[in-house]
Amino acid sequence: MITSCVENETSYKPEAYSFKKVLNAVLKQALKDENCPYKDVSVNLLITDEQGIEDYNKTYRNIDKVTDVLSFPNIDFDVPSDFSVIEGHEIDYLDPDTGRLQLGDIVINYKRIQSQALEYGHSEKREFAFLCAHSIFHLCGYDHMDPQEASVMERKQEAVLTALGITRDL
Repeated sequence: MITSCVENETSYKPEAYSFKKVLNAVLKQALKDENCPYKDVSVNLLITDEQGIEDYNKTYRNIDKVTDVLSFPNIDFDVPSDFSVIEGHEIDYLDPDTGRLQLGDIVINYKRIQSQALEYGHSEKREFAFLCAHSIFHLCGYDHMDPQEASVMERKQEAVLTALGITRDL
C-alpha cells in the first residue's frame, strides 16, 4: 500500500487536482520504476509558503533561502534505490506499528508551484507532480550535484510523469 500523509499549513487548495492523489500516483510509479521490494511505503508531505520553507531550510539545512521543495530522506542509501540497505536495520526504517517503510518527508512551497507553472507554461498539477517526483528520487538516494547525476534524475523524473500522462500540456 502506497500512502502519504499530507499537511497543508496554508490556505492553498487547488481545484484541479488532489495533493494526495497526485503524490500517491507519483510515489507508486517511481517506486515501481526503482524496483522497490516494499509494497507498504509511506511519505509525509507538508505544503507551506515561502516563509515556511525558508524557516525549514534555515532550521534543518542551515541555508537561509527560499526554495521550491525540500526532501528529508529517512533511508541512508549507499547506492541510490538499493533497498537492501534496509535488511537488518528494519527497526530504523519501518514503522513499528504498521511495518510500513518510512521513505521520508517532503516540504513544498505552494507559491513556487504557482510561479513555476506560469514560468514553464504548464499546469500547477504538472508542477506539483514534478516537484513530488524530484523529491521522491532524493528520498531514494539520488542527487544532482554534478551534470551526470542531474541527467539521471531528470530522465527518471520525466519517465514517471510520462508514464502517468502528466505532461507539460496539462
